[in-house]
Amino acid sequence: MSRTYEELAQYFATTPIQLFGAYRTQLEGNRIYSGHVHKPTAKCGVIVPLEGEATFVFDEVGQYVMKPGHILIGGAGRRLEVISSANGFQYFLAHYLPGGTDEEKGRRPGDISYMEITPDPELLRLVELLLNAASSPDVMDTLNQRSLFYQLISKVLQSERYHQNKDSYLMIEDAIRYIQSHFTETLTLTKLAKRYQLKPKYFSYLFAKYTGTGPIEYLIHYRMNKAHEWLLTKQFSVAAVAKNIGYSDPYYFSRLFKKYKGIAPSQVDLDSTET
Repeated sequence: MSRTYEELAQYFATTPIQLFGAYRTQLEGNRIYSGHVHKPTAKCGVIVPLEGEATFVFDEVGQYVMKPGHILIGGAGRRLEVISSANGFQYFLAHYLPGGTDEEKGRRPGDISYMEITPDPELLRLVELLLNAASSPDVMDTLNQRSLFYQLISKVLQSERYHQNKDSYLMIEDAIRYIQSHFTETLTLTKLAKRYQLKPKYFSYLFAKYTGTGPIEYLIHYRMNKAHEWLLTKQFSVAAVAKNIGYSDPYYFSRLFKKYKGIAPSQVDLDSTET
């Protein structure tokens, strides 16, 4: 079951991950590797092709052509057969398993996400750094391995985001920066769309396709996060915070804050749970 990059980003941002190593593997050409046909895969994987091409066949039905520019994530507990091309296949593999229950994870370990991204030197650099960290017995490198894994996932998902929004991502990135720089002002969907000479409905569609949420919803979330940050300092009144993030009515702000954060602005402290 394929997932969007927004869903995968949410998954990796909220699910504890246990890593089990990173490897570079070379397969000979014109070979069928069936080691996991009778013994299903035990762990999830992030597979980054480096050279050549191969077809990954899961449970005899799901076929994925893997070559540089393609990424595969997931696949635990699946029967797997790999068919290498004439020139062989070299790939990077990072093994991991998610923690928590399936309900908490929001995704089964066997789910597979297959993405096509633009080959990037930075991605290859992260692969090499991960391989080096995984080979080291130093506990600091073990910690570094986790950091590099998340950097790799972030890079892959960002690249997939750009790939799926080739014609609009520069505009939407500019819109995001504009919202973040002008969030204290009165911003409407019409005003934002007019800035890019688009109809509001179409601009909202492009924005949501890129970010996973509409522009006004994004603006409100950004404002509430800023408000939470300022309220934590205990230096400003609720009314002052409301005014400084664009709401002249502190009661309306309080209702919005409670809706998005689950608590009243007056209840914010370092022990409060942020949603």
